[in-house]
Amino acid sequence: MPAISDEDLVSRATAVLMPRRLSPTVEVGEVGCALVTASGAVHVGVCIDATCGIGFCAEHAAIASMVTHRESRIETIVAVDSEGNVLPPCGRCRELICQIDPGNLETRILLPDEKVKSLRQLLPDHWLDSK
Repeated sequence: MPAISDEDLVSRATAVLMPRRLSPTVEVGEVGCALVTASGAVHVGVCIDATCGIGFCAEHAAIASMVTHRESRIETIVAVDSEGNVLPPCGRCRELICQIDPGNLETRILLPDEKVKSLRQLLPDHWLDSK
């Protein structure tokens, strides 16, 4: 599989955006995520925002798709909001990325202003490093 560029990954995250209200208490699609796995497969997802806090981030949706397809190693991941801004993953997402596969500490995270950092850089001195 040919490598996917960072720009293509951002485009795929943007393509799944479709902000809308599903019910009086649930909105979806304000943030989209795309990730590329070690095999070169791309998985996407959108956030689900529920009033009572049972929703989840777009990164969680993309990771669930990846795991469903029997993969766990993420090469690169990006999240984009409905205005086209690249967003850094929240702490909960950073921890999930790491715990899905400890090798994901080397995952490339696309950040605002065309910056790129490894997950390890965003989670220095991670508790899994001491195991």
